[in-house]
Amino acid sequence: MSDLEFEQKRTLSRVEAADQLEAVAAALRRGGQAELDIGPGRLTVRIPDELHTELEVELEDGEIDLEIEMSWRTPQPGRVADED
Repeated sequence: MSDLEFEQKRTLSRVEAADQLEAVAAALRRGGQAELDIGPGRLTVRIPDELHTELEVELEDGEIDLEIEMSWRTPQPGRVADED
């Protein structure tokens, strides 16, 4: 079971979708603490220097499904990050 999950499905114009992706890209570029608009409020997350990404494109029944997924581990309380 996840500690937090938010999912939002809505229809956007091409420009609105681009604005949403640009906001996420700007947060990724800045790193550190990033505020993301999630409909009724904002979510603040810490974005590390490295993260795992997955890009999936699926064509089925005349519909294209494009998924962009990014994930990273959250810092564990009382644990020091591994050093190289």
